[in-house]
Amino acid sequence: MATFLNNPFRVLLTVLILAGAGPVFSQGSDSGNEDTAVAERVEDLKKKVIRLNRDLFILEEDLLFPASTRIAVFLSVDTGKFLELDAVKLKVNDEIVASHLYTERQVKALERGGMQRLYVGNLKTGEHEITAFVEGTGPDNRVYKQAASFGFEKGTGTAALEIRVEDRSSNYQPSVSIVEWE
Repeated sequence: MATFLNNPFRVLLTVLILAGAGPVFSQGSDSGNEDTAVAERVEDLKKKVIRLNRDLFILEEDLLFPASTRIAVFLSVDTGKFLELDAVKLKVNDEIVASHLYTERQVKALERGGMQRLYVGNLKTGEHEITAFVEGTGPDNRVYKQAASFGFEKGTGTAALEIRVEDRSSNYQPSVSIVEWE
């Protein structure tokens, strides 16, 4: 299925077949009305392709990550004074599942309230442990590394976790925590 979705020609051909589109272009017509009609039909087909592509993406995600086994991990950043984020590495059950190096633009987006979907995967029901490693530049331009671990029980529904990187003004250090969404 993933190979099918990666081939835009097949997706377009499928849309044309499903839409029952006849010939898109007419031959030998000099009429401006027919050209307008053709352009409208092409625009309509483009919209149908976009809708179909979205639906296929949702279907593919549901097939690859069923709700009964899905886990999603997000990252939020509320810093700026005590940490300049450089990288995050994520382990689930002692296996590295995601790592990301951040550009200045990405860090600014996170600091403005953005949230990154760091990882989506499958886990069996039961007990699991997630560990996040955060690296960056801390106060006085010192290299900063901190890890946070979180044990949780995966039920039959989707598990959603958030890694929070926040400034802690009590000791002028950033803190890293992991929380489970309800």
